[in-house]
Amino acid sequence: MEETQRAEVMALHARLCQALADPKRLLLIYELDAGPRSVGELCATLGIPQSNVSQHLSILRDRGIVTASRSGGRIEYRLRGEKVVQALDLLREFMREQATTALLH
Repeated sequence: MEETQRAEVMALHARLCQALADPKRLLLIYELDAGPRSVGELCATLGIPQSNVSQHLSILRDRGIVTASRSGGRIEYRLRGEKVVQALDLLREFMREQATTALLH
């Protein structure tokens, strides 16, 4: 891979990781893994203020993690694919292994 392309890929990778580096955004991702939700539903389920949910969803949309579509009179948000949750699950598994290893030493 050419150096310029490699740098662009690394920058995109970093932007994606930054989007995943917030606990509220992780909660939103896992909630959307269960299916499409409106902002109101996400607020009610997670107990997060509407302005905060909207701000986090905007970041997740900007990074291509979620999409939004109108359904009747409301906007529904959904994950763009399952791979982001699979990646987060792998990270959790890694952290569990690290914690177990630390306890054994």
